[in-house]
Amino acid sequence: MFSLNKVTLALVASGCLMCSTASFAQEEQTPPASSNEDSVVESRDSANDEVEVIEVTGFKSSLIKSLNQKRFADTVSEQISADDLGGLPDVSMADALTRLPGVAAVRTGGQAAEINIRGLGGGFVSSTLNGREQVSTSGSRSIEFDQYPSELISQAAVYKSTKASLIEGGVAGTVELTTASALNNDKQHTFNLNARGMYNDRASEVADAEEFGHRLSFSYQGKFFEDTLGVSVGYARLYQPSVATQFIGFAYNAQADVDMLPDDTNGPADAPNEEYISEGFELQHLGGVETRNGYVGALEWQPNDTFTVRADAFVSKFDSESFARGFRVKFDGETAAIANPTILGNSMIGGTINRKSTGNNTRVEIVNDDNQDFDSVESYGLNLDWQITDRLNANLDFTYSSAESDFRNGLLWALVAEDANADVPVLDPNVSISYLLNGSDLPDIGFSQADAFTDINRVMVSKYGIYPFENSDRLSAVRLDLEYELDNEFVSSVAFGMRYSDREYSNDRSVYQYGADNNFSSSEPPLKLTDDMVQVVDWEGEFSYFPSYLAIDLDKALNAWFGNDIPQPVQTWGANRDGEIDDSTSWSVLQSGEVYEEVASAYIMANLDMELFDLPITGNIGVRAVKTKQSSTAYENVGGLVEAGAQNIMDEVGLVNSNFKYTVEGIEYTDYLPSLNLNFHITDNSQIRFAAGKVMSRPDINRLASNRSIQISDEGEVTGNSNNNPFIRPFYANQYDLSYEQYFVETEGAFVFAVFHKDVESFLQDQTLFNYDFEAAGFYVPEKIVNETTGVETEVDPVGTYYTAFNNENGGHITGAEVALTQVFTFLPDLWSGLGIYVSYSYTQSNVAFETDLLGTTIDQPLEGLSENLATATLFYEYSDFETRLSFRYRDSFVSRQWGIDEQRLRFDDELIVDYQASYNVTDNLGLLFQVNNLTDEPTQSYFGTPEFSGTTQFFGRQFYFGATYSF
Repeated sequence: MFSLNKVTLALVASGCLMCSTASFAQEEQTPPASSNEDSVVESRDSANDEVEVIEVTGFKSSLIKSLNQKRFADTVSEQISADDLGGLPDVSMADALTRLPGVAAVRTGGQAAEINIRGLGGGFVSSTLNGREQVSTSGSRSIEFDQYPSELISQAAVYKSTKASLIEGGVAGTVELTTASALNNDKQHTFNLNARGMYNDRASEVADAEEFGHRLSFSYQGKFFEDTLGVSVGYARLYQPSVATQFIGFAYNAQADVDMLPDDTNGPADAPNEEYISEGFELQHLGGVETRNGYVGALEWQPNDTFTVRADAFVSKFDSESFARGFRVKFDGETAAIANPTILGNSMIGGTINRKSTGNNTRVEIVNDDNQDFDSVESYGLNLDWQITDRLNANLDFTYSSAESDFRNGLLWALVAEDANADVPVLDPNVSISYLLNGSDLPDIGFSQADAFTDINRVMVSKYGIYPFENSDRLSAVRLDLEYELDNEFVSSVAFGMRYSDREYSNDRSVYQYGADNNFSSSEPPLKLTDDMVQVVDWEGEFSYFPSYLAIDLDKALNAWFGNDIPQPVQTWGANRDGEIDDSTSWSVLQSGEVYEEVASAYIMANLDMELFDLPITGNIGVRAVKTKQSSTAYENVGGLVEAGAQNIMDEVGLVNSNFKYTVEGIEYTDYLPSLNLNFHITDNSQIRFAAGKVMSRPDINRLASNRSIQISDEGEVTGNSNNNPFIRPFYANQYDLSYEQYFVETEGAFVFAVFHKDVESFLQDQTLFNYDFEAAGFYVPEKIVNETTGVETEVDPVGTYYTAFNNENGGHITGAEVALTQVFTFLPDLWSGLGIYVSYSYTQSNVAFETDLLGTTIDQPLEGLSENLATATLFYEYSDFETRLSFRYRDSFVSRQWGIDEQRLRFDDELIVDYQASYNVTDNLGLLFQVNNLTDEPTQSYFGTPEFSGTTQFFGRQFYFGATYSF
């Protein structure tokens, strides 16, 4: 039920105040033409007031044009603009957006992918293309912006304050990408061609890695039939090496008494004498190629000044084929023999781990992983805009957006044998691992088996496994917006509209595995390697002191192992040797399913235009009502009880499981989201903005997929999990913005200062519930279980540990400030008049924290994506046909995700990314360009809690580009 919270009271008070004021003459605004379904931009007439719009040409033009768009926007926003398709030089829109104040990116494989805004991660960012909501290949709501080639985007905006006409979903902000409109192009026909070669300077350190790549793009815009028909088409191709050399530390999920100190009480409550031990670590070479092909097209028809039809399409296909080779070290610390431990706090960061003869699985795996990821994003839209009368405008929009992701990770494990030529090979038990973490430096490491890692008479392939993720996300929507212009003293127009969307997300898991990763299986014996399958790989650079290893050709190994009939992954319950279900791979069935989401929304918004004590004020006030219905498929274990709904459920290999019932479950809820934006025009060149609103971000779409389940151990202990379920609610916040903008008159540029506050009402949090009564909560819990191996009958205790997610309503706050300066030094002598700077700084802090136990002991971590300090700086120079720029992007430590054995949320260290670009126009049509990304070869580094507990160190190399552009 809608209550009068602080935001609502502020809006009511502001509305009453504005109703008592007089109107004022409208000023000039030239907003970018757009068919956006989610914004109604107010224009101010220039006939009465003279407001200087900065206009320049060359490199500065896009920067100054962005300032003009920010200046005349009706919300707190940041803008990026390009004069033409292909005008943005960045690899993707993720790189381009990080130039804006308060915007940072999370690097994946060295490339910017996910966007963070004002300290909040990608799951809190709403994204639209041509005003239409986009789905993602990430399996969440976080858009992977590296899917969007910058060459195909003509404009981008980041809305930091909300308004009623914006699609809900962005607590952090809304990113709006716009493709070109031929009818709004100043020229009759334009054609752009861009070709660049690229080189990665670390690729030579990785065996079999590609060193060279390329970028190609072309675009055309044309107007026909007396400017009534517009055609826009574009294509962009990226082919680039994907390389990295990395160390990855694993979570501290084991515990044992390793220091043997008397009266030791620093450990966990249930074992105060024990220390926390990491699961292990990886040392890997990564190599491969990424190929992205992007397509855009639009057809516009404007038979008269009152009616426009636009049909547009955007398609991006991003394929990645890569390998990961090296060592995966598993300590199995709870059962290993540990000597010379180095303890920090209560966690072990160094020591010697030795494999015991029995009951222990300490090992060094030589891994040769083959990863393939095929992603595609498609977006189609039809927009009809009709100026029905001089005062009434109607806009009807239809959209379809889809995302498909097929990730196939084939894993090949190898272990060291005593003698690989033996009739029955035996695992070498002489496993000793010495290590010492060195914080942000690489660790000291020694292996007793180091000499054997390159010997095919010792190394044998012990296991092959493939564990695909297939995601599909589809959304259809229709929207109607109406705007009626008024002639009164304070409201220039009233906008109202409605929108309906239907979204379906599906996740399919499957599996095939053969052999064992901790020993040699007698029933699925290891593979003897031959010379033609392997090559010796050495480490170089910072990693050169690590031992060499055998890189194994996956295809040749599988053909030798399985012949021409290589088994394929399937979705199955799993079976033992006798063909009976043993639930060994039941997760492939239980983690597969669908999520359904229907959203109906409506809004009303008044666009304001008035004077208060001779002070011009513009803006808007409105409210958006949103009704959400969400549900997902679910399998619930009811112990085979037919009266409880048990069904015969067959997997893909014909195994029938009768223990589960299949159901669809979910919830419905309604939200009311008021908003206010006020722009006080202090002078013709300075203004103060105030904004307030209630915002929401729904949980990631994959977190709505039900995974509710319980497991019963042989000892009769019950544990359960429902970290993902369709009953979790959105993240809510009331937000306030206040900013000052000064646009320079004597020179070109602007100064902006802003403060913001988000009062968080609730957020999603994972929680572990001890002493949870599963039976009382409605779970099926049998009274007794029988061990299939021993035949021993054990009573089951229905009270156990439950891992779940809930909406934490304690709330908190996110508060920050931003400052930005753009200055072109036009007052300098002619040679230096093209010199300019763009700098920004953002500070964000929050008291919202989440608990993590990845370090063993439980500690608090801040919101995912929150960096307290962000800074960007660009120094640019332009003279005649030459222009150049040097850009810096800094962010301090933040929480994000990495993959070890499982997904891990941990702290990433601060980083400074430096890029350089120079270009020269040979003729009016032909230009040359040189570009270096990651000029200082900045690594990605992470840690558990504090830097002493190393998480990740990844080096990706510098990327060099050289190419040419041609336009006419």
